Amino acid sequence: MFRHEFPTPDWFTADDSVLGVALVFPMQGPAGIFGPACELCARLAVEEVNRAGGVLGRELRLVAVDGGAPPREVAEHVGALVDLGVVQGVTGWHISSVRQALAPRVAHRVPYVYTALYEGGEHTAGVFLTSETPRDQLRPAMVLLARERRVRRWFVVGNDYVWPRRTARAAHAYARECGGRIGGEVYLPLGTHDFEPVLRRIERSDADAVLLLLVGSDAVRFNRAFAAYGLDARCLRLSTLMDENMLMASGPSATVDLYSTAGFFASLANRDTLDFHGQYAHRFGVEAPSPGSLGESCYEGVLLLAALLRGAGSTDVTAIGAAADTVSYEGPRGLLRLRGGHVRQRIYLARADGPDFDVLTELDLHTARP
Repeated sequence: MFRHEFPTPDWFTADDSVLGVALVFPMQGPAGIFGPACELCARLAVEEVNRAGGVLGRELRLVAVDGGAPPREVAEHVGALVDLGVVQGVTGWHISSVRQALAPRVAHRVPYVYTALYEGGEHTAGVFLTSETPRDQLRPAMVLLARERRVRRWFVVGNDYVWPRRTARAAHAYARECGGRIGGEVYLPLGTHDFEPVLRRIERSDADAVLLLLVGSDAVRFNRAFAAYGLDARCLRLSTLMDENMLMASGPSATVDLYSTAGFFASLANRDTLDFHGQYAHRFGVEAPSPGSLGESCYEGVLLLAALLRGAGSTDVTAIGAAADTVSYEGPRGLLRLRGGHVRQRIYLARADGPDFDVLTELDLHTARP
């Protein structure tokens, strides 16, 4: 168990020698399962930035905000930190409902680097996005599975909010490209425990694949129920939100024929990822939570925020936006640049292999064809 090592607004006040960064990550709810990894990865990045001299002659300092709280509550909390001058930037992993509440409140005042994979379409000035979208992540994965596994009939199971619903909307088009279809969709409240009605619907359907758009511990419980129901012998699963912590919590017997697609996997063995894992293990020990793609995204978020501030030479959001397309940074996902407020990156397809992922291939958006 890792305790939070962040200052709190009760005593942390504005300080001209410090650049405060609100780290918005889940401390409760279904996404709380990877909250500790988000925290540790962000701390590692801040320490790296500060060892190199900080940003604009100032030390970065994180202020924790519970991104698992209701969206309006999160937005009020972060907005108050900005009002008080406690933070000059925002980053972190949190669901799209939180981003939609938070962006209008703060993005025109401080830079906001959103690190979660999301449904696409975010163009609010002052918001910069480091992670995957369905076009780059889901489409080539569905194309590849249609070609290699003959997947034609999909069933969508997701939580009931904007990311799963808009992702599923895109998935309909991707399935049609491959000569397939989505034959059923179910959207469940965050925190669902009873999946039997959904499993009965999948069993009665002719689906040969399930597109899994559940968050955190909801996905873990679904995986266990899916396997116990015997559906893993008939349907493969594809998730765009399944990291190593969720995989381990599900258990090997519940993740047979489960695929995941992401821009980072802990099992990738290239120079960038090996350097990152070495630093992470040295700092937090081998028993620390696996960073996974979701936790690691918070490392990326801190690095991009620092690069944006340096590139503009200012904390002014307008100046940062003007300089954004000239900004680059290097992290565990390689050398990355912004284009239209979004980071472009390599995306991989992996298959569950016991407690880890076996990375099968790098997906290619441009050459993937049905």
